[in-house]
Amino acid sequence: MRLKIIIALLFITGYCKAQSSVTNYLRNLDRRVNLDIKQQPISEVLNKMSKAGDFYFSYTGSLFKQDSIVNLKVKDMQVRDILDRLFNGKVDYKETGQYIILRYAANHLTIEPENITSADKLYIISGYVIDTETGKKIKQASVYEKRLLQSTLTDNEGYFRLRFKGEHTDVTLTASKDTYRDTSLVFLADITVKPEGYKEEDSEQGSEFFNSIENSGISRFFISSKQRMQSLNIPDFFANTPFQASLTPGLSTHGIMSSQVINKVSLNILGGYTAGTDGVEVAGVFNITKGNVKKLQVAGVFNGVGGSVDGVQVAGVLNDVRTSVKGVQVAGLLNHVKEKAEGFQIAGLANVVSKDAKGMQVAGLINVVSQDTKGFQIAGLGNLASKNLNGMQIAGLGNITSQRMKGTQIAGLFNYAKEMDGFQIGIVNISGKSDGYSLGLINFVKNGYHKLSFSTNETINANVSFKMGNAKLYNIILAGKNFADSANIETAGLGFGHDFIFSNRFSVAAEITSQYLYLGNWDYSNFLHRFQTNLQIQLVKGITVFGGPVYSIYSTEAPEGSSGKGYKQNIAPARHDYISKRAKGWIGWNVGITIM
Repeated sequence: MRLKIIIALLFITGYCKAQSSVTNYLRNLDRRVNLDIKQQPISEVLNKMSKAGDFYFSYTGSLFKQDSIVNLKVKDMQVRDILDRLFNGKVDYKETGQYIILRYAANHLTIEPENITSADKLYIISGYVIDTETGKKIKQASVYEKRLLQSTLTDNEGYFRLRFKGEHTDVTLTASKDTYRDTSLVFLADITVKPEGYKEEDSEQGSEFFNSIENSGISRFFISSKQRMQSLNIPDFFANTPFQASLTPGLSTHGIMSSQVINKVSLNILGGYTAGTDGVEVAGVFNITKGNVKKLQVAGVFNGVGGSVDGVQVAGVLNDVRTSVKGVQVAGLLNHVKEKAEGFQIAGLANVVSKDAKGMQVAGLINVVSQDTKGFQIAGLGNLASKNLNGMQIAGLGNITSQRMKGTQIAGLFNYAKEMDGFQIGIVNISGKSDGYSLGLINFVKNGYHKLSFSTNETINANVSFKMGNAKLYNIILAGKNFADSANIETAGLGFGHDFIFSNRFSVAAEITSQYLYLGNWDYSNFLHRFQTNLQIQLVKGITVFGGPVYSIYSTEAPEGSSGKGYKQNIAPARHDYISKRAKGWIGWNVGITIM
């Protein structure tokens, strides 16, 4: 009875796993779809097919004419059969995860063995790769064994020779060449052991790689033509191993197959070229990675990654990542990310992100983000957010946010934001539209205040001021002259103000100004500080009258009677407060008109 129960449980478990396997591992090319398309471009056919099958197509725009018109009606047909009908056998299909990769492959090739030698723990195969239609021998075709990670390129005569050490039940050679369909040939033997570290179930994982790193200037210098040809011939095969070591990209424990292998640990004495790292990669000079890097990558000079980085990347000079970064990047000179960056970037010269950035950027010279920025940018010279910023920019010279800034900008010279909703501190602050606060010598808002005011007060009878900013905070540049036969005063100064708006016609301005008074000589410093509250009444659009009380504080180092001839000798009125030995205060008034 007990045995029967165990057998029944095993049967049920196996049946359930079998059923789930059918569902989970159904290949995209084998999926069956229904389509009824009339007079639609071929790109739309692929789009509808991908939605019906719940997968994605990946292809270059030059693979076919995008505007080619198609009529197609199929019912319960496999995706591969529909593709054969659409492209008439001129396109090759390969699967990787959720993607079907399409590439031009109108030609066919075959492997013709010349010599097969089998000895104890040694297997040698040589032969030719031949075009099946023309009979011509194909040069620079890749011939490789996927499980053993052995590879070579055919010579100018189409000839190849491969040696395999160890014990193998069979050897399967695959020949690949750009614009050709792949072909494989199985050679049987009588041995049993697979190479250590090989994981057949993972051999096709992670093949969504980007070869742009091969074409970048600095990486192209170190990658040989054979390795570039290898990547062109077999772009979609990748394997996983626990370890690799390289002296240079061409001298590796995996040979020219190094660019098709993802490693747990990668040690490159001078430099190496691998498919990816899922662990640790260290190089004395450089690391070049075709695909993704996870956990840690360190190089004495530079790291070049065609895929993404998820972890820590450190280089003495340059980190160049052609997709995204999530983690930490540290470079002595430059960090460059072609897509998104999330985490922390620090560089001696610059951090450059071509899409969005989230986190913190610290650079000795400049930080540049081509799209949205969320977080902190700190630079010795300047920060540039080409679209929106939500966070903080701090720079020795200037900050620029090309679209909306929500946060804080602090700069030694200038700040700019097209739309500013936050706080700016700098000598010059510029924005197109402002809902925040700008603190500086000049605060210019294109759609904000540009007010010219003329006024008089108890001390100086003719004053002119210009106000820039917005109602929340505007700065004031002012000048004035007291016209009198024996009480001249000439003055200039700065100030800040805030408007409390009650309606379209009525508002109250609270202002603080500080101005230097020239009283006939430059021997002494004379300053007048005014705290004033003005009731503002708009008469008509563009013209406002104002007036209100003022409390003034006059501070000077000059002794009484030291003003020049014709200039006012006593600035404070008879009734005043003694604030200190050299400062006096009093209540006064201010009236004027504003044109805007």
